[in-house]
Amino acid sequence: MRKPIRRAIFPVAGLGTRFLPATKAIPKEMLTIIDKPLIEYAVEEAISAGAEEIIFITSHTKPSIEKHFSEAPELEKRLKDSGKLELIKKIKPEKLRNITFTYINQPEPKGLGHAILLAESAVGSDAFSVLLPDDLFLSTPSCLQQILDSYSRNLQSTIAVNKIDKENIHKYGVIDPGNNKLDESNTVKISNIVEKPNAEDAPSDIAVAGRYIFNTSIFECIKKVEADSSGEIQITDAIKFLIEIEDVQAKIFEGDKYDCGSKEGYLDATIAVAMKDPYFSDKIKKIITDKL
Repeated sequence: MRKPIRRAIFPVAGLGTRFLPATKAIPKEMLTIIDKPLIEYAVEEAISAGAEEIIFITSHTKPSIEKHFSEAPELEKRLKDSGKLELIKKIKPEKLRNITFTYINQPEPKGLGHAILLAESAVGSDAFSVLLPDDLFLSTPSCLQQILDSYSRNLQSTIAVNKIDKENIHKYGVIDPGNNKLDESNTVKISNIVEKPNAEDAPSDIAVAGRYIFNTSIFECIKKVEADSSGEIQITDAIKFLIEIEDVQAKIFEGDKYDCGSKEGYLDATIAVAMKDPYFSDKIKKIITDKL
């Protein structure tokens, strides 16, 4: 039976330096794919997999994220008075109606592991998910739903992964499956995990994607991690400790992934979403054709 994961952690305190100057004032998570912010895509993914509470690990410099998920009665009234009822549904989606939003301040970005640890008291004793909004997934079922299905079989912490070409493997955490084999659901037990290895040192071509489901034992493992040379607590190092005390598995997700933390990935995602929309698909084809 599928075990519900009711709390989802969103680490969103990063600086977004790759998108400066835009991110000087706008959080990178609020950059839009057509008309919807990246963060909203990820929140919808968490909710579709059963999340009832969204926990943002955020910064005081990013008030727009909280504002985006808050009520906007004045705007609603103006839209209603103008007869634009369809837009009210966009700014006040039904799927967000009964969701709790929690905001925890991270005084300074000190790594993904540190961000997750800040949510320990909010999470309690149940397993939880972690979603990195930089990564946009387009699939049915969603990436998080796929790793939830794998998690539910044996209640082992589960990481979403995908295969990466050698030219880009150095950008990601990479798993080592050892002698373990993929099962029928494309899930494999992890023997080791390496943070951003060189192509020649990578233990496999299977890289960590931005979706995780952790049992709460991960918190004690994060506490054991020493900060790296940049002062960050890496979740990869915590997973290494976790592997020593319990089985951790990786699920190769099925679908499309876009690294929207890079300009190329963001552009690719925008085009992909537009091409899936009947309204935009023909228009964007014409725009591209006319520019060639």
